Amino acid sequence: MTKGHAFVLGATGQVGRAAVRALAADGWEVTAASRRGGGTDSGGTRTVAVDRDEDGALARALGDGVDVLVDVVAYDAGHGRQLTGLADRIGSAVVISSGAVYVDDRGRGFDTQDEPDGFPRYPVPVLETQPTVPPGHGTYGTRKVALEYEVLRADERLPTTVLRAGAIHGPYCPGPREAWFVKRALDGRPVRPLAYEGTSRFQPVHVDNLAELIRLAAAAPAPRVLNAADPEAPTVAEIGAAIDAVLGAESETVLLPGPPEGTVGQTPWTCPHPVVYDMATAERELGYRPVVSYTDSLPATVEWLTGRLREQDWREAFPGLVKYGVDFFDYAAEDAWLAARG
Repeated sequence: MTKGHAFVLGATGQVGRAAVRALAADGWEVTAASRRGGGTDSGGTRTVAVDRDEDGALARALGDGVDVLVDVVAYDAGHGRQLTGLADRIGSAVVISSGAVYVDDRGRGFDTQDEPDGFPRYPVPVLETQPTVPPGHGTYGTRKVALEYEVLRADERLPTTVLRAGAIHGPYCPGPREAWFVKRALDGRPVRPLAYEGTSRFQPVHVDNLAELIRLAAAAPAPRVLNAADPEAPTVAEIGAAIDAVLGAESETVLLPGPPEGTVGQTPWTCPHPVVYDMATAERELGYRPVVSYTDSLPATVEWLTGRLREQDWREAFPGLVKYGVDFFDYAAEDAWLAARG
């Protein structure tokens, strides 16, 4: 006896794989859908190839309907309207959004972070009631909000849980922040400079914790918005120490008192003010408890990263890191900076 039929759209990606595993283990009959089909590393699930942008393809894949649709690749208002347009075939939905939608009390968010004094000063922690960017088509954040608006206004016609994820980490990540430390250890770099004295905090969420939220939301459908984060928000210096412990490496950390100097001191977590998410609503409404801590999740992540970095150049292995537009491993610039300071 299954809990019902769960349809996971984007099933071969980092989050999709974890969602398929969690739902299958919880007794759901799972259809794992992706553009090419297959590749979920979970036995006993049905796989199907679906290009959601092909007219009518998603409707055909849903057939007579499903009990819950988990959409980990929805991006904009068009995708939201696509889901609500199929509400007669979908019992409920779980849609992945992002913490990048939030703005502070001066309207600053991730869209303004590169402007002078543009990085947001969020309250610590950020509640789901925090204001967001307006919906639109211009940026990642505005498009995610437009998606949220479309699915949430369907209300009980398509009860949808929107999960605003922190910095997603774990195996299969296309832009793994942890690679900043792992590659340096593999390259034998003895020194790592960290801006803002290594105190930057950008709260992560492991894919297994995100999958646990998906599992719980699938079993308790309702229109809602929830943050999705790990139980802790370590500083970048603490992350480096934890990764060194997994690798058995010893590194010297050089702390810059202020912002990065060019690429020196810049990491994928670097920010002048903390980004920390409140999880009380998920705990109260879903009974959510994290299944893994950041530190306990690292051995599997580091093992996966080590294998990829030994096989490929980091730019080829992790296109998500390339999107930052920063050479995170400009060792010549670091060496010149260190030499200038003795």
